[in-house]
Order: sequence, then structure tokens, then C-alpha cells
Amino acid sequence: MSADLIRAAGVKVTRGRVRVLDALHSARQPLSHAELEARLGDPAEPAMDRVTLYRILDSLVACGLALKAVDTRGVFRFSAAGAQRQHANHVHFRCTDCGGVFCLKAEPPPPPRLPRGFRLNEVAFDLRGTCAGCSLREGA
Repeated sequence: MSADLIRAAGVKVTRGRVRVLDALHSARQPLSHAELEARLGDPAEPAMDRVTLYRILDSLVACGLALKAVDTRGVFRFSAAGAQRQHANHVHFRCTDCGGVFCLKAEPPPPPRLPRGFRLNEVAFDLRGTCAGCSLREGA
């Protein structure tokens, strides 16, 4: 599936891009570079160096197959664009305790009317609070 998505985006299909996009699709929440490195650390696969992973992530974001967001600690997190590829504007919940970023199935409110000559490229709507996991730990 990932190879088909990469090909359809007009990008050269490589084993590295397929592995990274597969990892993003299987993730339940956006992943940091370090978390992706750990997921890709399969002994059956050739190792991927840090710079290569950064380049692959940048290319997947540039072609619209991945989304890049920054968490409350300033760490970039990546997720598969999936159904949001057509509509990249969506809502994130950012946990102020653990720094986790969670994509929500919700539309952000409409943007304000822009002054003449302005062009909107993206709407970023973030909710901040405590995630379910951290809430459970606080209650224990």
C-alpha cells in the first residue's frame, strides 16, 4: 500500500520510504524521529542512519504523505497523512504532561476572513491539556 501511495505522489519508491511510511501508518499517534528510529531498528532490515531518516521524512511531508507537527516540548512529530492528505487542516491534542501529540477526528473552526492579498496555506488548531494515560497516572 505504501509503495502505491508513494508512486501516486510522484516520488521515487525506495525501500526506506516504504518502511518509514509503513511505520507511520501503523502508529497510533505521531512519532518523533527517535521513536521512528526505534521502530525501524529491525535486525532483519538494513540499518537506516539518522540523516537518511530525516531526508525521508522531509520528502514524505513535502509530497503530502506525512504530516509534521511540533509537540509541547519542541520535538517534531510525524504522522501519516492518510485521509487527511486531501485536507491537511485538522485538530491536535497536545499533552502538557508527557508531550504527546494526538490527531483528533475533528475539523478546526473556520479561519477568520483574511485581509485582501493574504493567502492561507494551513490551519493549525491545537488543544492542550492532559492525555488519558497521564490522567490515569495522576489519579493513581
